[in-house]
Amino acid sequence: MGTMMNTATYTGLPDPDYQSEFYADVPAKRALAWVFDTLIVVGLVLLLILLTVGIGFFFAGFLWLVVGFVYRVVTLANGSATLGMRLMSIEIRRHDGQRLDLGTAVMHTLGYTLSMSFVLPQIASIILMMTGDRGQGLTDLVLGTAAINRSARM
Repeated sequence: MGTMMNTATYTGLPDPDYQSEFYADVPAKRALAWVFDTLIVVGLVLLLILLTVGIGFFFAGFLWLVVGFVYRVVTLANGSATLGMRLMSIEIRRHDGQRLDLGTAVMHTLGYTLSMSFVLPQIASIILMMTGDRGQGLTDLVLGTAAINRSARM
């Protein structure tokens, strides 16, 4: 059957076998980044509720969805990482090794939002992040993206 080729050659992402420093502790860092980002979104939603003199409370779920989506798209499109990811020194790279552009940031956020909306995809995503060579979640596998350590520059 021939020899197995290095997938990093085709994807532009670091090879997890030969460049494992790019993926070291990334799942744990992603979890901590998620907590930080969630706190930011909660703060922004509370601020909007206050600015609307409490009327926003009746639309809190919708505000959460919109603010979270916009926050994630804007931060991913402008640096390939949310503020939480930046704090944890990780960033998301496309299949070709480049940073996320606006379109990929929107698609990644849409995939993340859909995964978070249903229990089974979220559980599958967590399991994939914890067991895969590149620590990719479900959305990452679909898009060909991966979170890597920022300190280990490509």
